[in-house]
Amino acid sequence: MNPTFDQLSDRDLAERAKGRDQLAYREFLRRYKAPVFRLIRSTIGDEAEALDLTQETFVAAFQAIGRYDGVRPFRVWIARIALNKCRDWARRRKVRAFFASALPLESANHVASDTPSPDRNAVDADELSRVRSAMSALPVKLREAIVLCGVEEMSQQDAADALGVTVKTVETRLYRARQRLRALLNEGG
Repeated sequence: MNPTFDQLSDRDLAERAKGRDQLAYREFLRRYKAPVFRLIRSTIGDEAEALDLTQETFVAAFQAIGRYDGVRPFRVWIARIALNKCRDWARRRKVRAFFASALPLESANHVASDTPSPDRNAVDADELSRVRSAMSALPVKLREAIVLCGVEEMSQQDAADALGVTVKTVETRLYRARQRLRALLNEGG
């Protein structure tokens, strides 16, 4: 890879991507594929679906690269796209669940399981499962805030920009999310 690409700012890289420079696209993928995947996986709790949504996120981002203004960090801009993809996925999932439940049980064998796949790298898989389960029980708005700030380690300002809300709203959602997580984890033993 051209050694200058890893030294370019996101804004400069976006300018090259707007010109359809394939190396610029590759550099964006190199920089942001893992954080976007983690964000999506933490939001929806399904690793296989997270891979597909990560790909959809980058396709959408690259199609809309002309709208990236460089004012906010690219990470925040693409996080917002990823969260929108997660919301779309959740809506589609509800519709599929409705129709799957309307079918006779014997014809619903092809419906995928709602349980998250095991994380092979986890030292304590049971605890990880408990935390993931508790996080998935949180309302979407609380879960998004805690994933962005707690898992992805975004600042509250960046999370607010990604969610399209104020910093105070993120603060409040984080506080409520932590309270509910604590309660949920204490209930489970």
